[in-house]
Amino acid sequence: MAMSNTMAAEIRVLSAGAVEPGLVGLIDAFRRETGHDVKVAFATAPALRKRIGGGEMVDVVIAPPAVLDDLVKGGKAAAADRVTVGRVGVGVTVRDGAPLPRIATVDEFKQSALSAGSLVYNQASTGIYLEGLFDRLGIGEQLKAKTTRYPDGAAVLNHVIKGKGIEIGFGAITEIIEYSKKGLKLVGPLPAEIQNYTTYAATIVAGGAAADTARALVRTITTTAAKAAFAAAGVE
Repeated sequence: MAMSNTMAAEIRVLSAGAVEPGLVGLIDAFRRETGHDVKVAFATAPALRKRIGGGEMVDVVIAPPAVLDDLVKGGKAAAADRVTVGRVGVGVTVRDGAPLPRIATVDEFKQSALSAGSLVYNQASTGIYLEGLFDRLGIGEQLKAKTTRYPDGAAVLNHVIKGKGIEIGFGAITEIIEYSKKGLKLVGPLPAEIQNYTTYAATIVAGGAAADTARALVRTITTTAAKAAFAAAGVE
């Protein structure tokens, strides 16, 4: 049952964009059930660090553990308040109607990357991993001239939707699934041998104005219903 307005609190959440598809529904349900308001902003991990480091006031942070470790070291969060949200792998995507690249094995993946007219990925966690991966596979130099990179996943996926020719995009599987309604197709995850998972966790930020409400929101992330919602969105 929703609380009266006099008892309602407002909490601010800063979250990594990769878990947005699963988190939005969870927060909507929390608002309806509790009457509390939740203001949420999504950003890449580098942007999260910058915003938190700049002193942005926030009650809950959802991010890779390394970002949360910085909060603990700075005395802004307690390790005991952390809960795991899940992990997200890297997916391969093309626009609807484009030929599907073969990516079942590492060799097929390499050949598809080399045969593509262009590749698109971000400058955040996924992109940093892919850049290193292509170098390890011995094709980094060959791919540079036909690679386009953007600051975040949304820009990557919007580029692929409007693209032409044999273009392959890469991003968080969660974000690709979300954009499948807008003109993208998830080809599949990277081959298991070269897959890279980013883990995400949530924590309460010390000194928040509504600590009890923030703690209640974080607790809902561990419920069976929340785990099912995240799984449906691509968070393992």
